[in-house]
Amino acid sequence: MKKVYSLITTFCMLAVFGCISLIPSLASAAPAEAGKKAILVVSFGTTYPETLKQTIEAVETKMKVSFPDYEVRRAFTSRIIIKRIAERDGVKIDNEKEALARLKAEGYSEVIVQPLHVTAGEEFDMVKDIVKHHQAAKTFDKIALGRPILYYLGQEGKTDDYLAAAKALEAQFPKQKKGEAILIMGHGGSHPGGSAYAALQLKLNDAGYKNVYVFTVEGYPTFDGVMDKLKTNKIKKVTLMPFMLVAGDHANNDMAGDEKDSFKSQLIAAGFKVDTYLHGLGENAKIQEIYVQHVNDTIAELNNPEAKKH
Repeated sequence: MKKVYSLITTFCMLAVFGCISLIPSLASAAPAEAGKKAILVVSFGTTYPETLKQTIEAVETKMKVSFPDYEVRRAFTSRIIIKRIAERDGVKIDNEKEALARLKAEGYSEVIVQPLHVTAGEEFDMVKDIVKHHQAAKTFDKIALGRPILYYLGQEGKTDDYLAAAKALEAQFPKQKKGEAILIMGHGGSHPGGSAYAALQLKLNDAGYKNVYVFTVEGYPTFDGVMDKLKTNKIKKVTLMPFMLVAGDHANNDMAGDEKDSFKSQLIAAGFKVDTYLHGLGENAKIQEIYVQHVNDTIAELNNPEAKKH
């Protein structure tokens, strides 16, 4: 019996001093494997299951088809949405930090982080900062960040992201008659990146789009400013559509809700006839192709040391 106790004691001591590992460390990461590549698709997220499927998941599916050599993963930046989905559905979705840590732990050597954000605003900056951290720490052999829908303006040999977005939007524009207009609603905010919406309006004007107006929920251009233009141009009927990845709370409530302060209700009260288009940009196949192209551009820059960084 003493001999048995002696063996157990020896075994435990070896485990303690690291000679025998009884429980593998969850924090340890697998060594990076050459050729193990991933695309991390990052969005703010949505709690609407059907909308999630039609937008974010649709883009991810497009990525899987377009980049068969890459593992495609999902991450949300909104902690509130992540929490709500976990509580409601029992589904755990990684935030951007967790998703990258998981890819590292699983031995990925190359990661393309593609945001599904519309502008280079606050959410994009958050993702950009975490990518820069991993670049500085050399966590992966290669890691790079893709750009949002609106980024380059067509200068210095760069593509015109604004014109590409405008052409993609044409697929969802109704045929306009005299006295009709299309109102595109963005999110907006105090971040300087919100100036992209005003730039989009100018780009639409320059490209010859008539009676297509951009306004934002929380920034500039303002809804009141667009209302003045509608009256000046003697518009009688408008079509409201969100310029957002998903048709979530802002689209369903702020834009198309029945409350008195919704944009639809304000337009009706002002004497306009109103149609609503309740579909997020993620449902637009042309927009999906833009995201795919941005990943292609990022991969090309990643493999070209002379390419300019975003």
